[in-house]
Amino acid sequence: MAAMGAMAAMGALPAMGALPPLPTLGVPGVPELKPLTRYEAMRLGPGWSHSCHAMLYAPNPGMLFGRIPLRYAVLMQMRFDGLLGFPGGFVDRRYWSLEDGLNRVLGLGLGCVRLTEADYLCSHLTEGPHRVVAHFYARQLTLEELHTIEISAVHSRDHGLEVMGMVRVPLYTQKDRMGGLPNFLGNSFVGTAKFQLLFALKILNMVPEEKLAEAVAATQKPKKPAIDQAAAVTGNPPATKPSNELAMPAKTGNELAERAENQAAAQAAAEQAVAGLQSHVVAEQLVAVPVAEAVEQPAGLGADAVAEQPVAEPME
Repeated sequence: MAAMGAMAAMGALPAMGALPPLPTLGVPGVPELKPLTRYEAMRLGPGWSHSCHAMLYAPNPGMLFGRIPLRYAVLMQMRFDGLLGFPGGFVDRRYWSLEDGLNRVLGLGLGCVRLTEADYLCSHLTEGPHRVVAHFYARQLTLEELHTIEISAVHSRDHGLEVMGMVRVPLYTQKDRMGGLPNFLGNSFVGTAKFQLLFALKILNMVPEEKLAEAVAATQKPKKPAIDQAAAVTGNPPATKPSNELAMPAKTGNELAERAENQAAAQAAAEQAVAGLQSHVVAEQLVAVPVAEAVEQPAGLGADAVAEQPVAEPME
């Protein structure tokens, strides 16, 4: 297998004389991790932790949209913390060998695959305050076998808990230079997973090195604003704003303030006029009441007087 050839080239076991140089990633924009052989890793003291992860992949002759070669199907998984990673985990070297510990973890997340020392690919020292050496394995399968693992992963114990689901890595780049692998590399990866992915793609000749470098470089370019992207799609440049547009809000605010003051003054004047009219009407009513009484009172008195006059008795 390709993983066995890569392991042999890396010098997994000590040999007489100088060891062959360990391969490096050599992709601009990706910090290098310190490589070490499996033999060197096993000789590390008890203060070191060991993590083992595996990349399962299969040649994929399919074509996206009938014109973009898919090359390979590579499995990764979405973790419980929202980060992308490979199946695997930490191995307690006091009780398990690297492969036994790895298979135990894979059984919880995948359920139907077992790796051996022949699938060992590389080891790297991780960055950070913790003393961790990351071991990486790779197993080539058929596309049917890979699909069977994807199905069984849904029924594994950790599905929906520590593992949210399996994903395939797109190993192509579309004409816009972002679709496919560049966009995928723009996601968040856990620990050394992104480095291990790029390292395996290069060492196993799954993606040409220049394509890897282009994909990584594309993720480092600042993204254009959405308005610029829409203008690029439609072919219409974004409309330029006049230089004095910034002063327009202040001018508009002053006009609104003046208009509000004028309206307030007009309303106050109208209220005063209404109040004056009401007071004038009340005054007229007060004056009109006595006059009416004065006019009506004599008529009333005269009638009363006539009614009160004694009727003249007929003469005898």
